[in-house]
This record gives sequence, C-alpha cells and structure tokens, in this order.
Amino acid sequence: QVQLVESGGGLVQPGGSLRLSCAVSGDSLDYYGIGWFRQAPGKEREEREGISCISSNDRGTYYADSVKGRFTISRDNAKNTVYLQINDLKPEDTAVYYCAADRFGTQEMCFMPTSYFQIWGQGTQVTVSS
Repeated sequence: QVQLVESGGGLVQPGGSLRLSCAVSGDSLDYYGIGWFRQAPGKEREEREGISCISSNDRGTYYADSVKGRFTISRDNAKNTVYLQINDLKPEDTAVYYCAADRFGTQEMCFMPTSYFQIWGQGTQVTVSS
C-alpha cells in the first residue's frame, strides 16, 4: 500500500524559502505522478488547490499562476521523494500543503478534484508571517 509523508513546512517571514518533501513508501515512485495541493485556512478539503504537479515520466510539470516563477517541483526516484522548492513566500501562501499520488499520472492531475485521488499525505503546515 502506497503511503505519502510530507515534511519541511514551518513558520517563515515573507520573502523566505522552504523546501517541502513528499516521501513515497510501499511502491516505486517511478510509477506515480505526484501533485502538490494546498488548503488555505477556512477552506474545505474539496477546495484544495492544485499548485504544482509532475508527471510519472518526469517529462511534464505544471504550476498554477499563483506560484509560477516562485515554486519548483522536482523528483528523485532513487530516493522515492518529490520536492517542492518554494521561494519568495507571501502571506497568501499560508496553507496546509498536501501531496497526492496518481499511478502513471501526468501534470494534468493538478486539475483533478480532490475526490479523484485515493492516496494523500497527512499534510505539512506552511505559515508566512512577519
């Protein structure tokens, strides 16, 4: 059974950086597209925003307009881990960040509803505040 564990969140000042990790266990990351979604304060699970996704073959990535140019997604299949480098953090980036897995998924998974995914991590909190 595939499991995802996010880490790397924290409290940072505006303009700061973090690197989030999504560690995959129970199967090889090679077979999975991975998406990063975030749930802002006061929003429901169904309102999670797909902000960055990477295809299983590592040939496609997607970034939401709100994070383009500041966030970078990458994968290290040898470590079974996907990373999200987030720079120039803004208060509106405050959210719980989740990763989701889709077997043979593409970067288009960012457009899928939360109900589509069966595999989620527990989330990591990112708070941007001075």
